[in-house]
Amino acid sequence: MTRSIPKVLALSALAIAATSTASAQDDPKATEKWEPVPKVVTPGSKDSAPPSDAVVLFDGRDLAGWEMSKDHSPARWKVHDGIVTVDKTTGNIQTKQRFRDYQLHLEWQIPKNITGEGQGRGNSGVFLASTGPGDEGYELQIMDSFENKTYVNGQAASVYKQTAPLVNAARRPGDWQTYDIVWTAPVFAADGSVKSPAYVTVFHNGVLVQNHTELTGETFYIGKPKYKAYTDAPIKLQAHGDHSEPLSFRNIWVRPLN
Repeated sequence: MTRSIPKVLALSALAIAATSTASAQDDPKATEKWEPVPKVVTPGSKDSAPPSDAVVLFDGRDLAGWEMSKDHSPARWKVHDGIVTVDKTTGNIQTKQRFRDYQLHLEWQIPKNITGEGQGRGNSGVFLASTGPGDEGYELQIMDSFENKTYVNGQAASVYKQTAPLVNAARRPGDWQTYDIVWTAPVFAADGSVKSPAYVTVFHNGVLVQNHTELTGETFYIGKPKYKAYTDAPIKLQAHGDHSEPLSFRNIWVRPLN
């Protein structure tokens, strides 16, 4: 009889476990989680207004949070009527604050009287991580893509020279357009190798155009993309050197996610 005791105990343990499992499957509270409680964030009072935990980068009054990319001097683009217009004679501007992973909202407008064609028509860009004073970093293209033909990985909402948008959601010149972006920064090992690539999700005028797109490196006008190790970086707006009328921005805010 003594030899059978372990078997009896084992069978009893299995029976108890089975009963517990059955109880868990029948009890809806078994899968409820009560902690940690998410913090409260108040949405904006109207569409596109910043939520309560956002960092407002441009509110229509000044460029106090921005600097020139080339020398870190105060940003010299033209603020007027609640908007900021690109000044192509001064160069790119970037945020003074540095970011890693984030949600970004910005609104932009191609001039109604825009001239030119292809890449020379309302060209600009938002560099999601600016890694140098010029056009270095990871660029999401901004330009007039309303009935304006160009290479597809260079049209509006493309990851420039990498990935075309899923659809063309561009509005006609003169209309305000929106980008809502989720940026996941690349992660680098101590030796500079890539542990995890960068990803970006983009909504253009409320339409999904980049769906957790994996980037193959930084933006280059000539040559293939490649990674360069960095930590946190500014967000940069481009003053493109074409000859068309400059575009404008408004309502720019960011929510750091790390």
